[in-house]
Amino acid sequence: HEFWSARSKASFVFEEMSLASNGAFVSVGRPQLRGPLLVPPMSLQVAPAFAAALQSRPDGASPLHASAAAALGAAALVSLGVGLGGRRRKAAGLRASRGVATQQSSMKIVSLMPSFMTMLPRPRARVTAEAEAEGTAPSAASPLAVADEPQKFMSKKTLRLFILFFLWYVLNTAYNIGNKLVLTALPIPWTSATIELFFGLPYVGFLWITGLRIKPKLSIDNIKTLAPSAFFLAATHVGGVISFGAGAISFTHVLKATEPVWTVLLSAVFFKEFLPVPIYLSLVPIIGGVALASMKELSFTWVSFIAGTLSAVTSASKAILSKKILDGKPLGENLTPGNMFAVLTILGCFMILPASLAIEGPAKISVAWSAARAAGYSAAHLWSLLGVSGFLYYIYNEVAFLALSEVAPVTHAVTNTVKRVVIILASVVVFKTKITLLGSVGSGLAIVGALLYSLAKAKYK
Repeated sequence: HEFWSARSKASFVFEEMSLASNGAFVSVGRPQLRGPLLVPPMSLQVAPAFAAALQSRPDGASPLHASAAAALGAAALVSLGVGLGGRRRKAAGLRASRGVATQQSSMKIVSLMPSFMTMLPRPRARVTAEAEAEGTAPSAASPLAVADEPQKFMSKKTLRLFILFFLWYVLNTAYNIGNKLVLTALPIPWTSATIELFFGLPYVGFLWITGLRIKPKLSIDNIKTLAPSAFFLAATHVGGVISFGAGAISFTHVLKATEPVWTVLLSAVFFKEFLPVPIYLSLVPIIGGVALASMKELSFTWVSFIAGTLSAVTSASKAILSKKILDGKPLGENLTPGNMFAVLTILGCFMILPASLAIEGPAKISVAWSAARAAGYSAAHLWSLLGVSGFLYYIYNEVAFLALSEVAPVTHAVTNTVKRVVIILASVVVFKTKITLLGSVGSGLAIVGALLYSLAKAKYK
């Protein structure tokens, strides 16, 4: 009763079924049996086999489904053999005994039970992945289909990506603002950049020691292979921090949008790689937008311009290196996206440490610290600014590594473009940066050009 109440519109459809009866051949062609059935006593002989066959289905079935379908399905088949068999035998001139025919038909049905299992209504959640992929699963309009379960608002993977991208935007924006506050108080960008890179060591070191994250296994050769990527990562960070300190955050991000231009140029010069014309055309708004933004940038400085441009060049170099040189090479064990960024950050920190000490050194750091204290900053405040900035830098990059490793290049391009827009708008609001109309147009052109380049490259690659 429960079975048919839930599936009152379901039907068993049999294409061709043959029943052997005392040497005679009875053919039943395309009968359809719908709704409740009269259950004859003969069904008791078939129900156990029917239930066993249903229980052995690879996609499984619930106990209620198995027991109800066993009894009623057996009754359906036996009733079918009894009712239709008699009429077909009469039409063919056969006079087989109804009792014998029914008995042998029942035995034949028992032997055919496994093949009939595929014709029963199946719970939607039990349909196998292969059936879905091959398009053989019952459709919603099929009489064998069962009402779909309520659809979820979003899958777990979609929810996870949404959270990762949200955190990436928030943490990246917070880092840019925090880093600018550090550089306003302590105008020593090399030292600030080195400290921010160093913060990855205690954080990820704690995760590795406690076993919260599996430790990577690297050989000396693996470290040598990763060293160039670590250097370019550190150089990209240092260039960005210097540009932040010497100019506006918004202008630095416009300069970083020129990365596609340098990627194309370096690929052509060093690897003789030439791209389709539409990709080159997408570079025009980038170059024009940066030129326009630079001419009308009220806080323009050559230090900011050169440092921001070098940051874009080293970032492009790192991307080319990863694609052309590192691809396919053994890089070590357990190098998840998080571990990869941790290793590159730690190696990069030790690489720029000598340059940082040589350029700014203890004497310059001491002068900057004293000036900040004289300006009203407490020691605790300065250390908290440095600590928060370093922590945010590491966390936002690790979240970005995790998020971008799970999406397609086009999604990567779009989300990265939106991120730049969010950071520029947030920095303009927080620091009350004045931007001219032409400067805004130039910034917009550069960012849109970077997006068009990524989309064109994804299409013509």
